[in-house]
Amino acid sequence: MDMRDIQIFRAVMRAGTTSKAAVVLDISQPAVSQAIRRLESDAGLALFDRVRNRLVPTQEADALLIEVDRCFAGFEQIEHRIRSLKSFGVGRMAIGSLPALGVGFMPRAIAAFNPAARNVQMSFQILSSREVMQQVVAGQLDFGLMADEIAVTGLEHAPFIELPGVIAMAASHPLASRKTVTLEELVEKDFIALNPEDASRRRLESALNERGLTLRARLETPYAFTVCELVLRGMGVGLIHPMSALDYLPRGLVIKRLDIDVAFRSLLVYRPGKPLSRHSRDLLSLMRMQAEQDLHQIEAALR
Repeated sequence: MDMRDIQIFRAVMRAGTTSKAAVVLDISQPAVSQAIRRLESDAGLALFDRVRNRLVPTQEADALLIEVDRCFAGFEQIEHRIRSLKSFGVGRMAIGSLPALGVGFMPRAIAAFNPAARNVQMSFQILSSREVMQQVVAGQLDFGLMADEIAVTGLEHAPFIELPGVIAMAASHPLASRKTVTLEELVEKDFIALNPEDASRRRLESALNERGLTLRARLETPYAFTVCELVLRGMGVGLIHPMSALDYLPRGLVIKRLDIDVAFRSLLVYRPGKPLSRHSRDLLSLMRMQAEQDLHQIEAALR
């Protein structure tokens, strides 16, 4: 099976017609049609139905495109890396983080790191914990921050920070007058829940089950910052990573302790046998300093 034919197949799927694909690839339309017929013959599959001189993708073509895109994503990453090396040499970092730490905390730490002053080009991605793990394994990230909800087989890892979750709410919410929210009070209110696979939600529900209590979950979302936006609009209360709350406190968000500790654990992950660069180590040092500063602000908000 010829890689060029697969590239032409991808172009047709993306462009929608053989004529547009030919323009994108700077080849003739007959050459595109020949490549598609050759690929179908080699694969033993009908990838397109011929309808009024048009190619209409079959279900097999849609399924194949998913795998082809995964393959080409790797090539595109290599091309991007080559361009970066030409422009910046080895002075490039690629970092990924789960959303709870990626939306507010990591930009604060990166600003303190000041890539421009160090002549470093950075790529910073906010990803799911699974995506962080996969991209570190693939060598696409120098290191990443992820939650403890999935195994980190094949990676070096260390705890980064563990904090008890806080209950977020609008200042006008009835629970805003409490110093600490009890589980019994929590289940009486509309609750904005993190997704069921979130480890902290599972810990919360386990504690509730022990007391014979059930959340009144009105909405589910994978992101703590979405919980913050929703509770600020009076939609209920939610359990979040305390660092996710800091950017919302000036907008009127209130955070309260829960009467039990529901841990939010984050891990630092990187590839085994590949020491972190000096720039990566410097950034990690600043991340730990930023975490200490954030903790002081969280404690002040909880008084």
